[in-house]
Order: sequence, then structure tokens, then C-alpha cells
Amino acid sequence: QVHLVESGGGLVQPGGSLRLSCEASGLTFSSYEMSWYRQAPGKERELVAFIYRNGGSIKYGDSVKGRFTISRDNAKNTVYLQMNSLKPEDTAVYYCNAADRWYDFWGQGTQVTVSS
Repeated sequence: QVHLVESGGGLVQPGGSLRLSCEASGLTFSSYEMSWYRQAPGKERELVAFIYRNGGSIKYGDSVKGRFTISRDNAKNTVYLQMNSLKPEDTAVYYCNAADRWYDFWGQGTQVTVSS
């Protein structure tokens, strides 16, 4: 059974930083493309960042370019999202996603709140 477990969310002041982690189990991690998505209240889920299986290709949503960094450690079955210069509009539930050509798995989400 596949599990994706996010951690690292919380309350942070504007301009602050957080590092999210997503540990995967029950799958061959290095075979999956990994992404972070987020969903704010009343809004659709949006792509935050994507990283290819070997880390060779990375993409970011326009709203986070230059502030967020996605990375992965295939030996630890973990993908990370380093979030710097956080803004109130980054407040959302952040979800980890693992996908290959056949399957699509989601974590339960972790809340990030940016507020003074």
C-alpha cells in the first residue's frame, strides 16, 4: 500500500521560511515524478513545483519562482520543498503527489499559514 506523508507545515510570519518534506513508502520512489500542489480556501488546487525521477527536470508555478526550491533524495524516498520569502498568499494546504504513466498518489496534506 502506497503512503505519502507530508510534514513541516505550520504558522510562519511573512518573509519567513519553511521546509516541507514528503516521505513515500510502498512504491519504487525513483520511478515516480514528484510534485507539490497547494489549495487555498475557495480556490482550485494548483501546481507549486515538479521534479523528474532523477531530478534532471524541475518546474515551478509562476507565483513561487525564485522563492521555492524542490529537491528529492531517492535514497530516503523523500521529496522536499524549501519555501523562502513566504507571503500571506502562500497560505494553503500543501499536498505531495507521486505519478507515473499508470498511477497517481496523493498525501493527506499539510497546512501552511503565513500571517503576522
